[in-house]
Amino acid sequence: MRAIIAVLDSFGIGSLPDADRFGDAGSNTFGRIVEGRAKSAEGPLRIPNLLSLGLGRAAHAADPKITELTNGPASGLYGAARELSKGKDTPSGHWEMMGLPVEEDWGYFPKTVPTFPAELTQAVIREGKLPGILGDCHASGTEIIEQLGEEHIKTGKPICYTSADSVYQIAAHENHFGLERLYELCHIVRKLVDPYRIGRVIARPFIGERPGEFQRTGNRHDYATPPYRPTVLDAAKAARREVIGIGKIPDIFAHSGVTQEIAAHGNEAVFDATLTHIKTAPEGAIIFANFVDFDTLFGHRRNLMGYAAALEAFDKRIPELKAALRPDDLVVFSADHGCDPTWTGSDHTREHIPILAFGPKIGTGPIGIRSTFADIGQSITKHLGLTPMPMGTSFL
Repeated sequence: MRAIIAVLDSFGIGSLPDADRFGDAGSNTFGRIVEGRAKSAEGPLRIPNLLSLGLGRAAHAADPKITELTNGPASGLYGAARELSKGKDTPSGHWEMMGLPVEEDWGYFPKTVPTFPAELTQAVIREGKLPGILGDCHASGTEIIEQLGEEHIKTGKPICYTSADSVYQIAAHENHFGLERLYELCHIVRKLVDPYRIGRVIARPFIGERPGEFQRTGNRHDYATPPYRPTVLDAAKAARREVIGIGKIPDIFAHSGVTQEIAAHGNEAVFDATLTHIKTAPEGAIIFANFVDFDTLFGHRRNLMGYAAALEAFDKRIPELKAALRPDDLVVFSADHGCDPTWTGSDHTREHIPILAFGPKIGTGPIGIRSTFADIGQSITKHLGLTPMPMGTSFL
C-alpha cells in the first residue's frame, strides 16, 4: 500500500470562519470559477472526474451558497478542512497537512515603502556584495519585473519584494545576473531573515531583454525555514519508507523527510512525474506532488478563465492516475490555501480546502468539515501503518 497526495496549489473552496481577520471574508476560489465560467462564452466548467469524486458536494458543505454540483454517486471520500495555522501561506498549509500546524505567527513585512527594515537591506547589500537593491515593496512578481527589469539589467541590482505572505522574494535575470549567483544570494538572505521569522526566501529568475519580453522561468527555488517538529514525511523516512517529493514539495519542507526530489515545472510535467512514480514506487511509499500553476499562473494573476482551463486539463488526466493505482493505494487530492481569482489584490485567500480521498479499496461518502488539515496526515499514517502523529484525526 502507498499514499499519493496531490496538492492543487491555491484551490480553496470557501472562506474560513476567521477569514475576516485576513480581509478575505466571502472569498471562494472554486465558487467564483464556477460562477464565472457559467456566465462566459465557454459555458459551464467541465470537470466530471473531480465531481464524481465528490468535489461539488465538499464545496457546497464548505459554502452552502455555492450550488451543489454532482456527477452521479460519489466514488470516494469527500469533505473539507479548516486551517489551524495562523497564516494563509504555502508552508503553513503543507506542513499542517503533514501533521504540523504553525502555531505561532510568521513574521511579515509592512505595507510601506520601503517595506524591509533598513538594517536588513544594508546587510543584504553588504553580505551579497551588491550595488544596491530595487523594489523594496509589496508587489506582484510579474508586474515588478516588468517595471524594473530593464533597470535591474543595467545596474546589477536585484529586485527584492514581498507580499501578504511571510516571504522575501528576489527576482534576477538568469543571464545578466546569473542563476547560481541568485541562488547563492538567496542562501545569504535566508540566514539574514531568520531573526524576523520569515517563512520563505524565493528565487524568481527571469529572462528577456525589455518590457513585454520578460518571462519568469521554471528555475524558481524556495528556501524555507525547516519544520520545527517532525512531520509525516520525517516519520515515513525514519521508518525507511520512500518519500518522493515532486515539484515544490522538497523546497517547502526545506528538504526534510524527503528521500527523492523530482524536479518538474508546470502542471503537465508534475502530472507526468507523478504517474511515472505511481508506476514504480515501492510498497509503503509516499508520493507527494504540488501542482503550482493553479496558484502562480492563475490565482495570483487573477486569471479566472485560465484557472478554469487548468482545472479542466487536470480533470482529464485523472483516469490515467486511477488506471496506474495498485489495489491498496490511497490518493488524496487537496489544497494548501485559496487564491480567489476574482479577489482584490494578488495575494492568497483564507479558505477551506477540499479533501477528496479515493483508491480501489477506499470507501465512499462524506467525511464532513474537518477541524484541521492535519487529518490528512493522520489518515496517511493510519493507511501506511506509521506511528500516529500528535495532531489530527484519521478519516479512514
